[in-house]
Amino acid sequence: MSPTPASTTPTAILSALLQEQQGLMELLHHPRKVTHAGRDFWLGDLHGRPVVLALSKIGKVAAATTATALIERFGVRRMVFTGVAGGVGAGVNVGDIVVASDFVQHDLDASPLFPRYEVPLYGRTRFDTDPALTALLFNAASEALAHGQASQAFPNARVHQGLIASGDRFVSGAGESRALHDALTGAGHPVLAVEMEGAAVAQVCLDYGVPFAAVRTISDRADDSAHVDFPKFVEEVASRYAHAIIERLLGRL
Repeated sequence: MSPTPASTTPTAILSALLQEQQGLMELLHHPRKVTHAGRDFWLGDLHGRPVVLALSKIGKVAAATTATALIERFGVRRMVFTGVAGGVGAGVNVGDIVVASDFVQHDLDASPLFPRYEVPLYGRTRFDTDPALTALLFNAASEALAHGQASQAFPNARVHQGLIASGDRFVSGAGESRALHDALTGAGHPVLAVEMEGAAVAQVCLDYGVPFAAVRTISDRADDSAHVDFPKFVEEVASRYAHAIIERLLGRL
């Protein structure tokens, strides 16, 4: 079988929650649902580009399964993750946007066999996002804010770029958030935000040589207020950010 032409090879757009991707699904042209590996994948055109929309589900294992299916079953050319995260870095506030430069698994500890946070047999702790795709994503996010597409509730929202930590627990207590930040920063990993999927997707994309980039809207400070109005924030803020950013990103590809 001859390879699929690059112009028709889809871009995968991943989110953990349906609400984070609802606006994008509503804009999908010629939608076609394919069920595979217990997941629904939506193929179609978005802003003139072929895409596959998918929900990673929550957690690293689920996200890795989804990412692998996107590559193996749909032959995606690149992968972009959009969703929410908790802010843990100084100056990373609710309503801000963090574009990942790389990822670390904050709950991975195979010591003393391997250094803490290092992924065994990979010889690395942090998994980089694709520089070119990440630059496009950062520019798209910056432009979305500059053109007034940030929520009116967050007029001073900023775009950050840096390390995001992933782990299989929802970090929601102030003490836990501080401990996570201090442990990672003390080990030379100055983290900006925490979530539950990105590091797994980054590792899968490294294995397959597929460019990966990720953007996260800060929904909380990963402290004792992490549960407040979360569904409302996702629907009214994060999903709108995602729509504006992905629209601009696809226009640059």
